[in-house]
Amino acid sequence: MYSKEVTITNQVGLHARPATFFIQKANEFKSSIWVEKEERRVNAKSLLGILSLGITKDSSITIIADGTDEEMAVNNLVLLVQSGFEE
Repeated sequence: MYSKEVTITNQVGLHARPATFFIQKANEFKSSIWVEKEERRVNAKSLLGILSLGITKDSSITIIADGTDEEMAVNNLVLLVQSGFEE
């Protein structure tokens, strides 16, 4: 299992459009991936799960992966978040 914490920097947080980018990227990996915010953990490959966390600007989330490509998955998702989803 591998995890990293990252802060959401884009203006509107993880709303539908960036959440879709996030899920598409998560689906590129074989590992099981979760997003955790304030003790709540959801499947990173689920749009409803991600949106249910209500992730806003300056929220801190933890991206967790478990599987053969876990480090690559977490690192790529962290880079996507840090890029501000190119907004």
